Amino acid sequence: MGKANARNRRGRSPGRALSVLGAGLMAAGLLTACGSSDGLKINIYYAPEDNFQKVVDQCNTKAGGRYEIVYNKLPRGADGQREQMVRRLAAGDEGLDILGLDVNWVAEFAEAGWAEEWTGGNKAQATAGVLPGPLETATWNGKLYAAPKNTNVQLLWYDDRVTPAPPETWDQMIDQAMALKAQGKPSEILFTGAQYEGLVVIYNTLVESAGGRILSEDGKSVVMDQGAVKALEILKRVTSSGITNASLTNQKEDEVRQAFQDGTGAFELNWPFVYPSFKKEKPDDLQHFKWATYPSVVPGQPARTTIGGYDLAVSTASRHKPEAFEAALCLRSPESQKFSALNDGVPPTLEALYTDTTPLDPTKPASDDNPSMDTQYPMRETILEALKNAAVRPLTPAYQNLSTVMSKVLSPPAAIDPQATAEELRKQLADALESKGVIP
Repeated sequence: MGKANARNRRGRSPGRALSVLGAGLMAAGLLTACGSSDGLKINIYYAPEDNFQKVVDQCNTKAGGRYEIVYNKLPRGADGQREQMVRRLAAGDEGLDILGLDVNWVAEFAEAGWAEEWTGGNKAQATAGVLPGPLETATWNGKLYAAPKNTNVQLLWYDDRVTPAPPETWDQMIDQAMALKAQGKPSEILFTGAQYEGLVVIYNTLVESAGGRILSEDGKSVVMDQGAVKALEILKRVTSSGITNASLTNQKEDEVRQAFQDGTGAFELNWPFVYPSFKKEKPDDLQHFKWATYPSVVPGQPARTTIGGYDLAVSTASRHKPEAFEAALCLRSPESQKFSALNDGVPPTLEALYTDTTPLDPTKPASDDNPSMDTQYPMRETILEALKNAAVRPLTPAYQNLSTVMSKVLSPPAAIDPQATAEELRKQLADALESKGVIP
């Protein structure tokens, strides 16, 4: 559901990109091709989302037979999604019309010349009412290259029987966890510590919350300032104080969720998908499952939590761009975003939807079968608060290179030496920014 999503890169010339294709194109070619003899097809390539076909069907009804949107389901993993699209786009495949991009890929696809710029009325519709954080993910070099479809943001989750009030800062959270451990109570601070994008998300949130930067604003140089060092200090302290899970370095989102449900944690840093899971699996304890915005790094200043989500881009190779823009706008319209938020748990990018408590069928009361933002997102005000202070991951065409480097250097977090690790990150990130060619 748009949890930690990673990877961004910039396209080099098609000639260079073709050198990495090889046999991979044969596998990618198994995906549904664009167009057919029985009418105009608009192909969208997008991640698996349980009820997205229903959104497609609704938009096809609105199209009135002028075209048919075809949902080509990409692999579940972010790396596989990106790989299949990159290889086809680098080969100039005209069968891709709408691209479902992880929020970290827009800069890469725009720089490669694979994503069409949004202008005029299309741009106005795609940006109206969108929260600043999600909108930033769809922008590169001051231009809009995608329409924000859904977003996501992590919260702090806790059990009010263990901790009646959430900590306001990381220092408070660490101190509370240590005190709980001394009392023999659930005490672990649970977060994604495996060597993958989830660890990068945690680190980026700490950096941004400390007022720091990893890269320059234009994404062309490495900064790694004092805020970035402060974030390393926090990661070191929290993972070397005996208050994290023994399986920290193997834990991704769902392992973190399960550990908290098993009762080992005092605090869980995770995406909102944990709420419906808790509701289903531990209904008797749901009244005690609480949430808050992330603890801050600087007392008195709100945390800047890293967002996830997906954006919709129109391929420059598409032979049906006007229809592709129209279809993309429908697929992420207010009605579509609300439907997906309530049925697939992907938070909307439109601020107004967070205060829209009308159920899907407004003629009937809200219920599990007729959901509303009230029933599905009791934490919606907290999500909105976090989104208004949200951070994005470093915007650069080379994001996938950077993510790979950061997850490796930061793992395991307990081995971090703040100053030495900062220097290593400066060196390796600078090398990553200079890398050539598209990583398949």
